[in-house]
Amino acid sequence: MSAGADALTPVTAVFVRLKLSLLRNGLRQSAGRRAAYVASAVVVLLVAALQLIGLIALRGHSHADALVVLLVTVLALGWAVLPLFFPSGDETLDPTRLVMLPLRPRPLVRALLAASLVGIGPLFTLCLAAGSVVALAHGPAAYAVGVVGALLTLLVCVALARAVAAANVRLLTSRRGRDLAVLSGLVVAVGAQLVNFGAQRLGSAGLAELAPVSDVLSWLPPGSAMGAVRAASEGAYGTALARLALCAALLAGLLVVWDRQLTRLMTAPDGSTLPAGGAARERRAPGPARLLPAGRTGTVMERSLRYVWRDPKTKAAWVTSLAIGLIVPVFNALQGSGSVYFACFAAGLLGIQMYNQFGQDTSAFWMVAMTISAPRDAYVELRARACALLLITLPYAALVTVLTTALLADWAALPEALGLSLALLGAMLATGAWTSARFPYSIPQDGYKNVAPGQAGLAWISIFGGMVAAALLCAPVIALTVWLSVRAGGDAWTWVVLPVGVVYGAALTALGLRFAAPRTARRLPEILTAVSKG
Repeated sequence: MSAGADALTPVTAVFVRLKLSLLRNGLRQSAGRRAAYVASAVVVLLVAALQLIGLIALRGHSHADALVVLLVTVLALGWAVLPLFFPSGDETLDPTRLVMLPLRPRPLVRALLAASLVGIGPLFTLCLAAGSVVALAHGPAAYAVGVVGALLTLLVCVALARAVAAANVRLLTSRRGRDLAVLSGLVVAVGAQLVNFGAQRLGSAGLAELAPVSDVLSWLPPGSAMGAVRAASEGAYGTALARLALCAALLAGLLVVWDRQLTRLMTAPDGSTLPAGGAARERRAPGPARLLPAGRTGTVMERSLRYVWRDPKTKAAWVTSLAIGLIVPVFNALQGSGSVYFACFAAGLLGIQMYNQFGQDTSAFWMVAMTISAPRDAYVELRARACALLLITLPYAALVTVLTTALLADWAALPEALGLSLALLGAMLATGAWTSARFPYSIPQDGYKNVAPGQAGLAWISIFGGMVAAALLCAPVIALTVWLSVRAGGDAWTWVVLPVGVVYGAALTALGLRFAAPRTARRLPEILTAVSKG
């Protein structure tokens, strides 16, 4: 017994120290990455503090338990889904990197669980759980139950995320898993919008609307942990213990599933490494590819479109953007609270696909780099990638704008809405080309992460910084639209926004590509190093 404990303790301690070392070494790599990490940490901690204050302010509210139970349940769902599709994770959390180590799955589960508790995400979850306990607990017994419930909530969230990730590591990196990735992306997109519209309705109807849902979720872990706090506050100690037991049972079940997944990963062969039954060569199908331009432009466009169709992570990102770009304006229009300008979501979300263009190539970018010897080569490469994106984005943005306009029966606003969408798309392409050269990061293909360890802050700064810059670049077209709307007789000239948006967006795209090309050619070694990290 003591020997097993002695053998277990060093493994756990080593993994915790490894997690801390990875965080520390990531901050030491460069001042830019250090600033990006600190900025993202400050934002997360600020949101956590605001959530904590808001939950404490709910103390004494008659329906506080309804919101808290639902909030904890949604948080757990986020832990289960979001790590698969958004930049997160580190080397200690990718079990495929530990296959060759002489470690048994059960001690490894405990060590990985302890390492997973180190980070900003667990701290955010703990703050939210603590605020939830303060909002619900009344009396010493309720606070005692709340301490146990908060810890169980944190452990369940972390174990759920790791179990789901371990179960999907090989699936998401295989060709057969790409359809699941696309389906999961749709689930995330639809689920996020349902939460958004639910919050809008809640704001007008009050917390009482959540009571029926909360009564059910208070018996489903991890929401049952907060339901136990409410039961203890009411003196129903038997109910409180039963709900805590349900949460503990789920945690035990997740650890068992995680253990089995690790056993499978460490003992079963990876099907992707087995020889294929047939060695038939893939031939270029005579189809739409023949319509692409000749030379390097057509080759790069075809390669980019093949990434969209074949690469699981690229395809999931595209499908998610397509789904959200349609759901946001259409759902709002169907509810009667929408605006034709919501159609700009389609152009904005699809424009994000221009960011980190070289990261999707991963280590294969060296073959592209070998063909770039001058800014002209870099310009043609970036222009072709932008053209491939426009093949999908232009008709889709126009379709969403027309559909939204039709649902709202506001055809007079169609020209200005479409003009704004195209101007925004041009700004996104321009800033995306520049940030692809200035802030490249790797998209690992051998795990469930979408960014290499140490580059998460860089990725967020690249995307959100570029989006802010794109919004600022669109300011002239936005100002023109506002001026025509408020000017007397300006409604007759709102159609001008469409040609202005087309010309302005095209000009921004051309200028962005021109500015990004020399930087791309000059920083090829740094880009290759950054995108090959994963």
